Amino acid sequence: MSEIETPFRAREKLLEKQKFYQSIHKHTYLKGPYDKLTSVAIPAALAASCLFLIGRGIYNMSHGIGKKE
Repeated sequence: MSEIETPFRAREKLLEKQKFYQSIHKHTYLKGPYDKLTSVAIPAALAASCLFLIGRGIYNMSHGIGKKE
């Protein structure tokens, strides 16, 4: 009645990956190869573009640029 599911990966491979990631002395969210990109660069780019757009909007409002008549 109850079937045993096969694991996605072999236990040996899983233990090997665990040992590798536990031996790295970095923050948990910066251990992968592309983690710096996703957790540092993308939010920094979003923040920079938001600050630019807010600054441009304030400049336009203070100089009356782009008003509809």
